[in-house]
Amino acid sequence: MSVNPNIAEVVSLMGESSRAAILTSLMDGRFHTAGELAYMAAIKPQTASFHLAKLVEAGCVIVEKHGRFRYYQLANQEIANILETLLSVAPPPRVNSLMQSSQLKAIRNARTCYDHLAGSLGVGLTESMVGAGYLEKEEKEFKVTSKGEQFFADFGIDIAAVRKKRRSFSRACLDWSERHHHLAGALGEELATRLFELEWIVRLPKTRAVKITEKGRLGFREYFHLSI
Repeated sequence: MSVNPNIAEVVSLMGESSRAAILTSLMDGRFHTAGELAYMAAIKPQTASFHLAKLVEAGCVIVEKHGRFRYYQLANQEIANILETLLSVAPPPRVNSLMQSSQLKAIRNARTCYDHLAGSLGVGLTESMVGAGYLEKEEKEFKVTSKGEQFFADFGIDIAAVRKKRRSFSRACLDWSERHHHLAGALGEELATRLFELEWIVRLPKTRAVKITEKGRLGFREYFHLSI
């Protein structure tokens, strides 16, 4: 009898199509009701509740009850990392309608990867900062240079405070749609948070895609030399 953790059980749990759709929807890092997740996964609310119960039991998802509603969220960053890795090796989705095509385009353009930015925007920002000498790419992470320390400070991000967080500081995350690395970890989270605060990007409803505002287009061009 094997004494190793049961990988097959976890793979089987994530491998069911409806549960996989729910988990992918939760990659926006936010809390959602079962009804919202049912809509995003294109399944019935009762079916979503059944799958969510299994995901909570397995520790993949957490749930909080507020009033008569239950809100679900991915359990932690580690689960998000596993899902992003699986997405990077998964075959591309089949597109059967104009709506699906539009949704896929929005997701590929700019989205949240749990708590940081991904898609062409996330990769573009990262490569821009590497090109400007703010970041240096190492094997599994990005190193912030002295020039980068000043850049982030001027941009309103306290690097010293970010380093104190009990998690990876500046992990290199493989982007499933771009097939290049983008900035993740605590620094990636802070950068995304700052961009939301500045209203350079805004969340789109019922999807983890984000929209770049006109203010954002000007800001990305001025601060990151990135034309979007």
